[in-house]
Amino acid sequence: MPRKANPALMKPMKLSEELEAVVGKGPMPRSQVVKKMWEYIKKHDLQNPENKRNIMADDKLRPIFNGKDEVSMFEMTKLVSGHLS
Repeated sequence: MPRKANPALMKPMKLSEELEAVVGKGPMPRSQVVKKMWEYIKKHDLQNPENKRNIMADDKLRPIFNGKDEVSMFEMTKLVSGHLS
């Protein structure tokens, strides 16, 4: 039986100004936010070359990452959640 998409992940969410600066104007579903975050990270070559699971913050990502210079991909998802309502 195929898995059904979780409706909570498909619900459009309101984005903070900081997050909109990276992924574009909201509202958009959480899944789309994460996809666009990864597009931004890859486009700007922000993955740590020694550990690809870590993301290095630039000036646009630092406010989303609570001022941290580097976060893991799992921590990123948690921090992004704080910018969704």
